[in-house]
Amino acid sequence: MKELYIIRHGETELNRLGIVQGRGVNADLNPTGVAQAAAFFNKYKSVPFDKIYTSSLVRTHQTVKAFIDLGLPWEQLPELDEMAWGEWEGKPNTEEARTAFREVVRQWQLGNYDAKFGGGESPNEVGVRLAKAIDHIKHQTEEKTVLVCMHGRAMRLILCLLLEKPYSDMEEFLHTNTTLYRLTFDEKTGKFTLIDANNTSHLV
Repeated sequence: MKELYIIRHGETELNRLGIVQGRGVNADLNPTGVAQAAAFFNKYKSVPFDKIYTSSLVRTHQTVKAFIDLGLPWEQLPELDEMAWGEWEGKPNTEEARTAFREVVRQWQLGNYDAKFGGGESPNEVGVRLAKAIDHIKHQTEEKTVLVCMHGRAMRLILCLLLEKPYSDMEEFLHTNTTLYRLTFDEKTGKFTLIDANNTSHLV
């Protein structure tokens, strides 16, 4: 049995301002994000993680840096990167932007998983690379307890894949900065089971 601890990165200044980052914006954590990362470490530093996986983006590296500094094995998987939002990445949080995002999310909820912004990625496209990351992690059979740090929208999509849900259900998975989802993987059945969802008790 393998256990995955999947967390979202800590807050960046763009998160605070409500500006979309996406795969193409490599933002650092802000002071709140650093504090969130420290709080997560303080609560879970005794967990015997065999491996840490992050995306290629620095905000995930910074979030789990204290675990990496313990000497735990760490691997970057670009397949875990955030969805690319294309033309909207880094743009101000205007009513026009909010309307555009509401419309694309509505398309996804209607089952149009190919909907995307110009220059961006669709859920189907992100899902292809996330599936590669899942396959890689699953096949490291010697790693029994794994910490994965990634991004809000990509986290929602990977949880749909792991739990065999349609992408139209992705909005069910809340994703506060440094929130934790825990899943077990039964290597005999090939099934993942959700055992803890949207846990932010370390931030209290």
